[in-house]
Amino acid sequence: MTTETPVTDMSFEQAMQELERVVDQLERGDVALDKSIALYERGADLKKRCEDELKRAEEKVAAITLDAGGQPNGTQPLDAG
Repeated sequence: MTTETPVTDMSFEQAMQELERVVDQLERGDVALDKSIALYERGADLKKRCEDELKRAEEKVAAITLDAGGQPNGTQPLDAG
């Protein structure tokens, strides 16, 4: 069962859980064609949300700088080199 929560309002974890439910429903193959299409579209939106959140997290991690001792020394802009 999918939720009515807008994908843009979901956390990464919520989007992943719902995406797993969508995939399970589609894999079972016992859903009417119209519902399958709606589920596929919802799944595509959920997948994009998860990918965007992962990219944002990766960018944050990449921005962390380390000092000479290997300790976090704050962050720097992503375009700093």
